[in-house]
Amino acid sequence: MSTPSTVILGTGSYAPDRILTNAELSKTVDTSDEWIRTRSGIRERRIAAAGEKTSDMGVQAARRALEDARLTAADIDLVIVATFTPDLPMPSTACIIQQKLGLPTTAACFDLCAACTGFVYALDTACAMIASGRYRHALVIGAEKLSSIVDWKDRTTCVLFGDGAGAVVIGPSPDAGRGLLGTRLGTLGDTVDLLCIPGGGSNAPATPASIAAGDHFLKMKGKEVFKLAVRAMDEAARDILEQHHLRADQISLVIPHQANLRIIEAISQYLELPMDRFFVNVDRYGNTSAASIPLALDEARRSGRIKAGDLNLLVAFGAGLTYGSALIRW
Repeated sequence: MSTPSTVILGTGSYAPDRILTNAELSKTVDTSDEWIRTRSGIRERRIAAAGEKTSDMGVQAARRALEDARLTAADIDLVIVATFTPDLPMPSTACIIQQKLGLPTTAACFDLCAACTGFVYALDTACAMIASGRYRHALVIGAEKLSSIVDWKDRTTCVLFGDGAGAVVIGPSPDAGRGLLGTRLGTLGDTVDLLCIPGGGSNAPATPASIAAGDHFLKMKGKEVFKLAVRAMDEAARDILEQHHLRADQISLVIPHQANLRIIEAISQYLELPMDRFFVNVDRYGNTSAASIPLALDEARRSGRIKAGDLNLLVAFGAGLTYGSALIRW
């Protein structure tokens, strides 16, 4: 758990221009707008342009976060990029972003892979590193190009995902009542096969046969993931509230991972909080994995849904299965 004096100084987000609607998808896969909306709440998603990389989207979100924080690239000494769709398997996308932003060569830069929970994991990591006193200002970025790893012939997955990025700048504050108050992270490692990319790693290096079989695409057992997601997010939310002796109704706004509207509605029922206490944009972006929460966080701030003194709850789950929550006082 990080100290409460590490605060979010600025937020930023980016979504590609290309909008892919449910109606367009129904022309290429056996689906319909009604089928997708009923099961996920998604109406459309953004798709990166040809040649647009995860780092490009991350840079756009980072620049907006720096501007919001009134800081420059020279002020950053730590970069963590949450992603499982990096530009390259190696080196990290954070290194590429460091070069594109012109950050100091003394900045520590690395990627973190916790799938859709990646931003919460990265936020906790960055806050702990700043709390150590060895770093002052960090860029925490969630960026994904999921259009590059979904099978566009598989209606169980391709209808759910989109591309985008979100970023925050964090730094120390003398006000101990603000910032990241605490986190609750967890993992269910015995469920790896429910949501994974089976090919391409050291366990199953890419071969012509594996590519022909589509093993380099994301695979998901939707019903099982849905049940675990609701359970894990509910547990993470309740645990962090109990740790801080808070009731759910004391939360001004919940910013959940935007995977599926039905999951968010289930969490709303379990926490006995009305849906107007949840920020939802899954209808416009789909599931953008690690970019989901920071993108929603930025939209919530810029639309006036977050104000000074508000207490916000972030809660997510992702492949691993990973899950986590974070409390933030603005």
